[in-house]
Amino acid sequence: MRLLAAALLIMACRAQDWPQFRGNPHLTGVSPTQPPAQLKLQWTWEGGDVFESSPAIAGGVVYAGAGNGDLVAVDLATGKLKWKYKAADMIGESSPSVANGVVYIGDMDGTVHAVHAGDGHRLWIFKTASEVKSSPVVSGGKLIAGSYDGSLYALDAQTGKLIWSIKTAGPVHSTASIDSGVAYIAGCDGFVRGIRIADGKEVVQVKIGAYTASSPVFHDNKVYFGTHNENVLGVDLKLKKIIWEYQHPDRKFPFYSSAAYVDGKVILGGRDKMVHCLDARTGKALWTYMTRSRVDSSPLVAGNRVIIGSGDGRLYAIDLPTGKKTWEFEAGSPISASPAMSGSRIVAATQDGRLLCFGP
Repeated sequence: MRLLAAALLIMACRAQDWPQFRGNPHLTGVSPTQPPAQLKLQWTWEGGDVFESSPAIAGGVVYAGAGNGDLVAVDLATGKLKWKYKAADMIGESSPSVANGVVYIGDMDGTVHAVHAGDGHRLWIFKTASEVKSSPVVSGGKLIAGSYDGSLYALDAQTGKLIWSIKTAGPVHSTASIDSGVAYIAGCDGFVRGIRIADGKEVVQVKIGAYTASSPVFHDNKVYFGTHNENVLGVDLKLKKIIWEYQHPDRKFPFYSSAAYVDGKVILGGRDKMVHCLDARTGKALWTYMTRSRVDSSPLVAGNRVIIGSGDGRLYAIDLPTGKKTWEFEAGSPISASPAMSGSRIVAATQDGRLLCFGP
């Protein structure tokens, strides 16, 4: 019976995978499935070092990068380790991307790794000139990843061969959101850039005048993201201008969390200890929820619930329409990585090195 249940879970998850940072190419952070009415801890896997990298889930397997340089594959159904792969250095915030049976991730040595998803053996590596905190994404047979050397790279996803690179005026921390063959990044150099994936040509540039380490969520030719200037911006990519700016009236803190987008709402955490839900048309606050510490984790939206971690060591479920807390789990260690979901299971990673799986 256990084997049958595991097989059914894997089959369900393949249609509902979370194969990259924020779940999909637009970086919306939205799950296609409803979470169970009651979330219960199903298993814990001890990784032995900090998890700042957010997990990905594909084909019934959880992939996550740890501070000790281990890229791990853990069975979603059972929490059993399938394999470990050792990167060249620590893995920071770069999160795995899984495509066509390959897992891609960057490390603090500046190396991008391609690893066989089935057994963890290395397929290829590509070396940049500085650390890679950007999460790789795959589009049109190309792997797109940024580096702190100031470049955005496009590599052949099968071979790792450099196709093109484009230099910006600062580190590329952002994960690219992809739409219609264009990769959009919000840069540490104070610009939003749109880079055509086919040839590396910059087709959009919008000055935002703010350092940002978060990744832009894309919807309807607009992107939304928080900055270290203590504000959240909505940017129209066609008009090439900022259309609104949000700043909390009292609490002035940077935003490190990457926003989710769903049904006209933009949701993200702030270093002001709050989760903010904004009207995507106007930037006006619809609600805020106060945690006990800063919120660098990016939200997962599943059904009418927002699932997000906090530096206070708790994982929260917040009602999307009202902003009221409906559930919390005390992990006992800060959660800065973003939760992932596949089928009816949610996986979160903690800074003391644990993967936590919740389900019905």
